[in-house]
Amino acid sequence: MARVLLFFFLIATISIQAQEDAWVYFTDKPDAAYYLANPLEMLSQKSLDRRTAQGISLDDTDVPISSTYIAQIESATGITVMAKSKWLNALHVRGNQTDIQALEGLAFVDYVYYANHSWNITGPISDSTPISESRVSENQNKFEIQVNYDYGGSDNQIEMLNGHLLHEQDFTGQGKTIAVLDAGFTGVDTALPFQRLHDNNLILGGYNFPDRNTDFYTRHNHGTNVLSTMGAYVEGSLVGTAPDAEYYLFITEDVYSENPVEESYWVEAAEMADSLGVDIINSSLGYGSYDNSNYSYSYAQRNGQVGFASRGASIAYQKGIVCVISAGNEGNSGEPHIGIPADAENVLTVGAVDSFENYASFSSIGNSADGRVKPDVCAKGLNATISNTSGGITTASGTSFAGPILAGMVATFWSAKPNLTATQVIQFVIESADQYTTPDIYKGYGVPDFQLALSLSTESFNNNTVLIYPNPVATQLTIQLNDNETGTIIIHNQLGQKVLTKNVSNQQNTINVTSLASGIYFYDFSSNNSKLQGKLIKK
Repeated sequence: MARVLLFFFLIATISIQAQEDAWVYFTDKPDAAYYLANPLEMLSQKSLDRRTAQGISLDDTDVPISSTYIAQIESATGITVMAKSKWLNALHVRGNQTDIQALEGLAFVDYVYYANHSWNITGPISDSTPISESRVSENQNKFEIQVNYDYGGSDNQIEMLNGHLLHEQDFTGQGKTIAVLDAGFTGVDTALPFQRLHDNNLILGGYNFPDRNTDFYTRHNHGTNVLSTMGAYVEGSLVGTAPDAEYYLFITEDVYSENPVEESYWVEAAEMADSLGVDIINSSLGYGSYDNSNYSYSYAQRNGQVGFASRGASIAYQKGIVCVISAGNEGNSGEPHIGIPADAENVLTVGAVDSFENYASFSSIGNSADGRVKPDVCAKGLNATISNTSGGITTASGTSFAGPILAGMVATFWSAKPNLTATQVIQFVIESADQYTTPDIYKGYGVPDFQLALSLSTESFNNNTVLIYPNPVATQLTIQLNDNETGTIIIHNQLGQKVLTKNVSNQQNTINVTSLASGIYFYDFSSNNSKLQGKLIKK
């Protein structure tokens, strides 16, 4: 009997002491004043230049976590620090529940959020950020062809987006930097399709977060396939959508297990990308179900405010980075909705279509749990042309390829209009899509037309500091103006009838539009400094 009791006692002890994952959030950053006064101690000049160009100020989220706080957590009984995030001022820790809970007694710990959702009383909250609006036009720029590319099998995935028209104008991603967050990049250092990147010093570096080293040409081939849709170059076989962009390669996915620490690696990589001055983050990774089912996300939690990686992606946007995230391949599953971080606010979530622009049934659907349009846009994801690790050109399917095909085109578009903000880039891409006025849960706003996006940006308002948001709008429309600027906005319905006129200023810049019926409207805004026209969708 004693042996039986001992056996059951050991079982109970092991259960109680099981390793759990959690995030420990801190109350403050005591070193903030020093770092904000010495920004090159925390960010590269390129990162600071991106902020300056987009009018983005430094704040406490840019400041590293206190090294004293980290040291005290690392020395705590039974605690292993797995990852850290300065943006969220948090550490990802692993230990038994009792030891993790004890951390809440430390004066500098704000709260602990468990990966096991049932142990949390409330969830984190994030703020939304305005999206700019631009003038809409059906006219496309006329241009003289400067370069011709023989795309081979990759022609459809580029021409579907009218990417070839930008390439012909010699816009191919020059001057823009893309961080690829993926599972591994085996063969990128040796395969022929990537030789042009190496010859032109376009792979700037990278990091392997699961192994904590700089060996990123390892682990898995998924990132290799993904990178090839953007950066590969084999005349007559495969040309990427941004063959002249610069790239950082980050491994954040651990293919040997599914655990929320991968989200923390993801945010760490995004923060490193920010500090290095990256313009675009591409991620063909998504999280919904974990090995420990208590850690998995319900659809209701896919609202952009719960997932750690989703919250990190939204902050990346606030730093002036465009995040392009694959929607996921769960369209035919019992839980067909987009995962984490595809639900994030202010990112471009990309679904998959076939060569005829029809929805690919495996592509995860929207909307986000809080009702935002998802996916945002679509690109070819069924039988996309890619390179394998040995340099062979083949085809593969998944939103994993729709995402980077689109991300490369974002870099190419942005290289044509380098003075745009991330906000403007996102909005022009969305406005150019073929379902912009009638989005759905399968393709979102549809397939973008990057030549149209180029036209929209060229004909945009002459003062980029004016913002009209949100669009679509439900109740309150806001017009952000320059100091001491006043203006008038006039809204017409589709019949051309004037339905609303309002004078606005910095002091009175919100308009109640609840009286307008749901539908499409057109607005004209004018002031002494700016003129702005566009479409407005009333929810």
